[in-house]
Amino acid sequence: MTATPALTAPLVVEFPFTRSLGPVQSAFLTGLRETTVLGVRTSDGKVLVPPVEYDPVTADELRDLVEVRATGTVTTWAWNPDPRRGQPLATPFAWVLVRLDGADTALLHALDAPGPDAVRTGMRVGIRWAQQRTGAITDIACFEPQPHEEELQAPVSARPHSGVFPGPVTGIVAPARLDYTYAPGRAQSAHLTALTERRIVGERCPRCRKVYVPPRGACPTCGVATSEQVEVGPRGTVTTFCVVNIKAKNLDIDVPYVYAHIALDGADLALHGRIGGIPYDQVRMGLRVEPVWRDGARHPDHYRPTGEPDADYDTYKELL
Repeated sequence: MTATPALTAPLVVEFPFTRSLGPVQSAFLTGLRETTVLGVRTSDGKVLVPPVEYDPVTADELRDLVEVRATGTVTTWAWNPDPRRGQPLATPFAWVLVRLDGADTALLHALDAPGPDAVRTGMRVGIRWAQQRTGAITDIACFEPQPHEEELQAPVSARPHSGVFPGPVTGIVAPARLDYTYAPGRAQSAHLTALTERRIVGERCPRCRKVYVPPRGACPTCGVATSEQVEVGPRGTVTTFCVVNIKAKNLDIDVPYVYAHIALDGADLALHGRIGGIPYDQVRMGLRVEPVWRDGARHPDHYRPTGEPDADYDTYKELL
């Protein structure tokens, strides 16, 4: 058996996260838009910045908003020599925890500094406000050193604040994104390589003799390594399925459509696939299907009925 080189591919998981804001977070983010930093006072007198709606110790509801200063002290830090997409600054910077004057907790943000030698615990910093502010944490562009300000010798008291601003921010949309490199490993690399040749390959367990597609490199039942490659299918049987009624973004498939578990002939594990070539309400358990490939595709586009009689339930009941 010829060794298949392991594959890698850059992948991105990205979606917008939309949430509404309660009175405390609404006041905090609206305050940032107005260059005002708000915290909340707990029952024992501590000021939390950023504010939270419930006391982390007693779980009491918190509504006593206070204003703290836009200057503070670095409590700890770490240098970031290679900023990533979406981070506060495009040039190297320090991640810092800053206890703003009047607060008892620290706020995480970026510090614009020329290098790690210019950063130290205890240094005094101040907020650099963004020129365009919308009511988000990014309204704080970053922190910057305050070279002529000495560390405070006496605590500063936070001032009471109503939390009322014109045009309050009531909701936010936060983009969530994860960039990573996926390495499928030896077994799945062989499977993916075979797909480019329009073949479907799994691996057989040397102990229980079951064939797994896609292969995992080890038998999930016996826990032993697998290496014997077995070509399966290409035809198979629908074991279970669901009807999709919500159209996915950037997916050019009309709804409703069917997504199914398909037990390929010769395989002991069902894989996922979309069912086409048949009305969605005629898809059924036991339906015999075959893959449909598009030119240049690395995997089947969908599965369609073969025209064969439905498979008997006893032939696939163990693969549900």
